[in-house]
Amino acid sequence: MNPAELLGPDLSLAFWPIVIGAIVNSACAMLGCYLVLRRMSLLGDAISHAVLPGIVVAFFFAGRNAFGWLFVGAMVMGLLTTFLVEALRQWGNVPEDSAMGVVFTALFSIGVILLSNWARDVHLDVSCVMYGDMDVATSIMTRGFGFEYPRVFPRMAAALVAVVVFLFLFRKELKVAAFDPALSTSMGFSAGLLHYLLMGMTAVVSVSAFEAIGSVLAVAMLIVPPATAQLLTDRLRTMLILSALVGSLASLLGYMLARHFAVNSAGMMATVAGLIYAAAVLFAPRYGWLARTQRSLALSLRIAGEDVLARLYRNEEASRRQASGSAKTGDAPAAAESIPVMTSPWIHRLARSRLLHGGEVRPAADGGLALTDRGRQTAESLVRSHRLWEAYLVQNFQLPLDHLHEPAERIEHFIGPELQQQLAESLPKTVVDPHGRKIPGSIPTDDRETEPAP
Repeated sequence: MNPAELLGPDLSLAFWPIVIGAIVNSACAMLGCYLVLRRMSLLGDAISHAVLPGIVVAFFFAGRNAFGWLFVGAMVMGLLTTFLVEALRQWGNVPEDSAMGVVFTALFSIGVILLSNWARDVHLDVSCVMYGDMDVATSIMTRGFGFEYPRVFPRMAAALVAVVVFLFLFRKELKVAAFDPALSTSMGFSAGLLHYLLMGMTAVVSVSAFEAIGSVLAVAMLIVPPATAQLLTDRLRTMLILSALVGSLASLLGYMLARHFAVNSAGMMATVAGLIYAAAVLFAPRYGWLARTQRSLALSLRIAGEDVLARLYRNEEASRRQASGSAKTGDAPAAAESIPVMTSPWIHRLARSRLLHGGEVRPAADGGLALTDRGRQTAESLVRSHRLWEAYLVQNFQLPLDHLHEPAERIEHFIGPELQQQLAESLPKTVVDPHGRKIPGSIPTDDRETEPAP
């Protein structure tokens, strides 16, 4: 019995290509997570192409389609690729990307030469290795355990199981080595050995995928689903699961679209994976473009609004000094025109609208803005942060007075109550800023100075 027959005539033809594609894509995607985390994605590309001479030599010695020889040839060439890249990087002082480019092109060229001249009688289709043929690979059926399934299914399933077992057995070591190889070595895990094991497994999975999906899709699945999952989560376990799901989804949608448009299945699967990645780039909840733009806009609006509040508070201070006859030269009047536009005009207008809607400011009689009690409380906290920071800079770094305002203007938006308290405790006798203006919330006592900080 063929399990695909249970789905009916319309889906029976699509069942095995989708299943095989999902299995291979998941295996490549989970391994690719560690390549992406270690910023070695192109090494997977190099390995998947550089194993070609190993495949040719394996076919040459075996004289037939011996899958065991394929694994041996792929493993040897995968490890050789990794060794040559590391040798060029460490001993030849060659940048890693350049080393990968040299090794990849050299070994792949050797494979093409061997295939074209010395292995013409070997039954090895170059286009199949490069692009794959899902329909042909899944149409050659065999029987076992009372079921009928494609001949490539056991190999693909074995590759997926091998990947899962490998990642489970070395989960701790791979996690540490992926983020900090030096720490891995200091803890007794050989980062070099783990590196070669990972590259060898990548070579084996790549060559097992050639018959079904080809090297192009294998490379895409090693990079695109892990990169997509990395945009969606910060947890390694979740990243592994999401990358497998993205690979499976690319298999399902890619094959359906390939049948609809009558194009190569592997190429369409890679295209769908790329589209999923593009969607993640745009819509990922934390690292997507829309989320980052929203956070940036919200921060810009908050800073612009706080600048308005702080300026209105300073204007009130200047007005009180003028009324008491103690105004200093340069004190600004409490007018709306004195509020500088520190950001783009439309951000400034949005910020003013938010302040009015939030009840932090109200229209003034002169057509400007005036602080409400709620807005004055926020503004007082901002000005307090600003002047405490200026006093802290003078006391600890002896900066000149004309170097104080700009850094304090930037950091006042990020000083919360806790940091304010710490700054106040580090300046126990300071109640005015270095320019002689009172720090809001600082109450002079007998044992406190009322002069500017030195």
